[in-house]
Parts: sequence; C-alpha cells; structure tokens
Amino acid sequence: MTVSSAGQANQPHLDLKTPPPLPAGGLRVIALGGLGEIGRNMAVLEFDGKLLVIDCGVLFPEAEQPGVDLILPDFGVIEHRLDDVAAVVLTHGHEDHIGAIPYLLRMRSDIPLVGSRFTLALVKAKLREHRLDPVLVEVAAGDDHVAGPFHCEFISVNHSIPDALAVAVHTPAGVLVHTGDFKMDQLPLDGVLTDLGAFARLGLEGIDLLLADSTNAEIPGFVTPERSIGPVLEDVFRRATQRLIVSSFASHVHRIQQVLDAADTHGRKVALVGRSMVRNMGVARDLGLLRVAPGLMVSLDEATSMPPEQVVLVSTGSQGEPLSALGRMARGEHHQVTIEAGDTIVLASSLVPGNETAVYKVINGLARLGATVVHKETARVHVSGHAPAGELRTLLNVAKPRYLMPVHGEWRHLRAHAALAEQTGMAADRVLLAEDGVVVDLVDGKASISGSVPVGNVYVDGLNVGDVGEESLQERRILGDEGFVALTVVVEPSTGTIVRPVHLSTRGFSDDPTAFDEVLRLVEDNLKRELSDGRTEAHRLSQVIRRTVGKWVSDTHRRRPMIIPTVLEV
Repeated sequence: MTVSSAGQANQPHLDLKTPPPLPAGGLRVIALGGLGEIGRNMAVLEFDGKLLVIDCGVLFPEAEQPGVDLILPDFGVIEHRLDDVAAVVLTHGHEDHIGAIPYLLRMRSDIPLVGSRFTLALVKAKLREHRLDPVLVEVAAGDDHVAGPFHCEFISVNHSIPDALAVAVHTPAGVLVHTGDFKMDQLPLDGVLTDLGAFARLGLEGIDLLLADSTNAEIPGFVTPERSIGPVLEDVFRRATQRLIVSSFASHVHRIQQVLDAADTHGRKVALVGRSMVRNMGVARDLGLLRVAPGLMVSLDEATSMPPEQVVLVSTGSQGEPLSALGRMARGEHHQVTIEAGDTIVLASSLVPGNETAVYKVINGLARLGATVVHKETARVHVSGHAPAGELRTLLNVAKPRYLMPVHGEWRHLRAHAALAEQTGMAADRVLLAEDGVVVDLVDGKASISGSVPVGNVYVDGLNVGDVGEESLQERRILGDEGFVALTVVVEPSTGTIVRPVHLSTRGFSDDPTAFDEVLRLVEDNLKRELSDGRTEAHRLSQVIRRTVGKWVSDTHRRRPMIIPTVLEV
C-alpha cells in the first residue's frame, strides 16, 4: 500500500515490505482489523517500545466460511510483545469492538482494559463466561488516563450504544485521535451529544493523525435522530392485534427503551428472549441506563401463558443468526415460542453486510408462518449509528487534522471518506488509505505508510481457535457445494490382483444408486492395467482412482466433488 501524489487516486499495492524499525520519537499505527471490512476493529499503537491497543473486536463469518463462529484479529504481530502492551482502550461495547477481548486475555490476563462504565460492565459479563477476571480501568468523557508513554484523553461521542467514547492519544511524536464509532444525533434520547467542542479544541492544538469511522461515508446528508423511531413503533403497536416480537441488537439500549415505552403505553408486558439480550439489558438496568416501569417486565414462561395481545417479546436474532431466538422461531424450533398467524415481528436493526441472505431467510420463514414482518425497508424502525457524509465533513472541518486515516469500513467506504476529505480541502497525499496489516508511521509531524506486516484470519470454530485454516474451509465449501465420493479397494501387491471389488459411497452427490456403475468399471480396468505393469504402490493406485473418477465426473456431470480414494494392501 502506498500513498499517491496529490491529485492522483490512492491505489493499493501488494509490494509493501516489512517496515524498518520505528525511528526514535516516532509513533507507529498498525490496524489488525476493521480496514476493508465491517468488524474486527483493532488498532495497535507503538511508541518508545510500548504498545497501546484500541479496541479488540470480532468479525462475523460469511457464507463462504462454513462452520466458523467468529473471526478474530491476528494477534501474531504482538504475540511476542504482550508484556509491552500498556493497556487496551475500548471505545464502546459492541461485539465488533470488544468481542475478541477474551481471546487476547487468554494470552496475558492482566492487560488493563480501559473504557466507560457500561462498556466495562458488558466486558466483565462476557469475561465471566470465559472464567477470566480482568483488570478494569473505568473512565468517562473528559477524563485523562496515562498508560505507559500514552496520555489518553476521552471524548464523548453519540452512537447506537450508551457510553461511547473517542480517544485522543498524546505522545511526544504527536496527537492521534480515534473517533471510535460515532454519529451526530442532535436529539439523542440520553442527551449525550458528540462533543464537537472537544474535537475543535484538539484541532486548534493540532491533531496530527485522525482515525475516523467510515461506515456511512457513502450516505449523503445527516443522520436521522433515534427518537424518530418512537412514533413508528407507536403505530406498529397500535395496529398489532396479537403478539408482538421486536428483534434488535442486544446492546441497543436506546432502541429497547423505546420498545419498553411503547409497551407500557399500550398495556403490554415485556419479556426478553435470548441470553445476550437478557444479560445486556440487565446490565443496562443495573446502571440506570434502561428505565423500566414497575411491573412491566415478565419472564418468558409468564409471557407464553398470557393472552397474545398483552405481550411483547424483545428478542435477539436481527441478523438472521441460525441459533438465535428469532432464527429458531422462524424455523418452528424454539422450545417456548411458536409463531402464530397474525403475530407482528419487527426487525429493528440494520443489515450488517454479508448477512442479507440469512436475514431474508428469517423474514420469509416468519411470513410463511403467517406473521406480519416489519423491517427497515417497509418502515423506519431503524436508524444508523454511524455518521453519514455531511457529519464526516463537519468533523473534518472542525478537527482540521493534518493527516486522515479512514477506518471502520469496507474499501468503498474508505475511498468515499477519502473523497470527502479532499472536498474539505485536504490534500490527497495527506489521506492514508490502508488495510489490515499496513503500517503507518508518524515521524517529525509527517504520517506515511512504511510497510506492512502479515495478518490473516483467525477462525473460532466451536472450542477451537486458529485450528481451521483456508485449506479446511475450501474443503468444507467443496463438500457443501459438490459432495464427496469415497472409493475403497483391496489389492494384493505380490500377485498384482484386486482381492475385493472397488467399493464406492457418496454423500451429497446423487440419490441414484446406479449413477457410478460406469465409472466403477473404468476404475477397475485402470487399476488392473497398473497392477499388471507391476505398479503396486498404494499412493500411485490412489492417484489413478482420483484421476479416473475426477475426469469421468467432470465430463459426465460437470461436477467437482471431493474424491477420497483408499487402497488397502493384504
């Protein structure tokens, strides 16, 4: 990755080398996730031999990663330097910013975690499930915290979760500001605004490098206020004649608050469904971030025995996750909730890129059962938590950074953010378009790309972390798309004969038991030819089987199943 000269588009390159040692007095930034993707946000800062990590999140798998539960940042870059990590700063409590913390702390459990009250409460609850007892350092907007050579100043930002923070990192090399995820809702439900005054003050003092949220850089204008959803929910509640089920992110306290308010107004009781929903809303209620009217909440067991017109279920599963509560309801597999004709389901969330197919599968499953499904394409039941183009321009004009590094976005978002910066007058060579693993150095007031380090995908598959690689996933894709063919033959090398005929079994290829009769004869003929010529090695015979079956299947069926030959010698 390099940065072009002014007036030319930045282009990614594959010829970046390992970066040279960081010059004395310089600040290094390496993104281990969140660049070129939505999720897995993690940035590592280095100064004077010490490291500061900003966020440590997960990425959720896509269809071409079958069996994978989560994708982690590649900690290999810092694995040998864990003792140098002064702290992990957490901007807010979304999974794509905190989800990988348990896996990092397995490697060194006493790394201080610095964040707001609600963020740390969510992290603590998560780590309790992993049997980890973290070192927590609570901060609030306006606070300062010193971690090694890094002087961190925290700034209030508005997002779709309470207690979100931006962080300004002061070092002798210069000032780096990381916005975290933010928007500029002018009418926030909790009254917490993005502190443009703090960004302006930092801008006057001098921001050398700004790392800013790019998720909505392609979207024009300004964000719709969260409170605009309230009247829409009111209308949905008024029209619903039977049970209501609202699905949302399990951390969206403000969205759930509006659901609770509407339920109270319309005389419905509320039950929470899904482990993460129950856990997170319990934390929010304990911290006073969620206001619950007396007698409003009931257990799921109570809710299922009440008249449907008196009930609202607030559920996980807004992203179509197969094992979520709503996903199981859509398939008729939830052990307590059965969807009935006339139920109303509200998907009060965005579609995370890559989840569209899964979400529409859930919507169709619910519709098939007779439910009315309300989602963001049919009603305003969701507004984004990320700043669109107008707000990003505002931030750039207020903060006036010397250099911009767009973060938190796919390539299209990063490039759109770069274009916005140039519209505000920033020179093209002061916008650093990077991706995961690219190294940016701030030396003598100048930020530039100095190289790259190898980073990859670390897959969590059940209890296994990092044991599944691209080769395994490729095999899973083949098995899922093409099926497999297994052939076993028993030979006697000394006489060069086939002792037992070739046995074939298939899965996921054809239901016709005679489909492979022709190729079995070809396999036996080719094996006999090899054996008669004295070529009896098991590996060679296996290759003959694989080539014979592979060519026949390709020519006959235009398919490429996984072929597993086994040659047994007696």
